[in-house]
Amino acid sequence: MKTIALVYYSGSGATHQMAEAIAQGAKTQPGTQVMRYRIVGEDIQNGRFSDPDLFASLQQADAILFGSPTYMGGPAAQFKAFADASSDSWSGQGWRNKLAAGFTVGGSLGGEQDSTLNYLFVLAMQHGMLWVGMDMPYGYDDKRINPMGHQLGASGHTPTGQLSDADVKTAAHLGQRVAALLQTQPVVTGAPVPSLA
Repeated sequence: MKTIALVYYSGSGATHQMAEAIAQGAKTQPGTQVMRYRIVGEDIQNGRFSDPDLFASLQQADAILFGSPTYMGGPAAQFKAFADASSDSWSGQGWRNKLAAGFTVGGSLGGEQDSTLNYLFVLAMQHGMLWVGMDMPYGYDDKRINPMGHQLGASGHTPTGQLSDADVKTAAHLGQRVAALLQTQPVVTGAPVPSLA
């Protein structure tokens, strides 16, 4: 059984909708279980995110997908607090070689969603993870999936607070892609970090 963890913050609920679509897409692949963790304000005390049980669970996951709405050109502060708290996992490279991917939602078409996806990508690179982007050139002519054309991750546009059908399909595709890659390509986790001797 392969485990995909979704760690995300959702303010209005649109990023949560995207996480649910990703989970449904992942579950189309046999032998896949999805763990969802929605960051809430109560997880953050004096500006610091704390949930040791979550980090213990993430250590066991085969893939971790990060999600946040795009606020003011980047991820939400609540997600950033989680990312900052992941430094203990970083120092031991506990997420090294796990698959990673990202998703975001913005209120406008030019809302800098790519900046949030870049932030999530850099976070994964800090942890030595293997990034899974989109594999869909669609959206140029066919707006029924990936209409924003982002290849770095799944991105949604929610001027009404609800994801469009195309954004839901895009998110589901990302979940299915990550789950399929887990089934076909072994991920080497738990291996010691190479020595520079």
